[in-house]
Amino acid sequence: MKKILIGNLPSDTNEDAVRALFATFGTVRSIKVTADLFTGKCRGFGFVEMEGHEARAAQAGLDGKSFGGNMLRVRIEDKNRRMNPRGRR
Repeated sequence: MKKILIGNLPSDTNEDAVRALFATFGTVRSIKVTADLFTGKCRGFGFVEMEGHEARAAQAGLDGKSFGGNMLRVRIEDKNRRMNPRGRR
């Protein structure tokens, strides 16, 4: 199971739209689109979990693709990549 980070989502994005987008590449196990507490609109990023080969296919097919007028950034979480306490490499 791989966790995928989706960035640069439009503010009117909901989980159903992201699920439909990723479902063309395989089964979406879980999905979470982050929303602003006060407005309820998408904060511009979310997470999807898929099987490994499906996640790699989704990344290859969707990274840089236009979605709602924005160019998507799709990255697979790398557990070996370490961040320093300030969040920088």
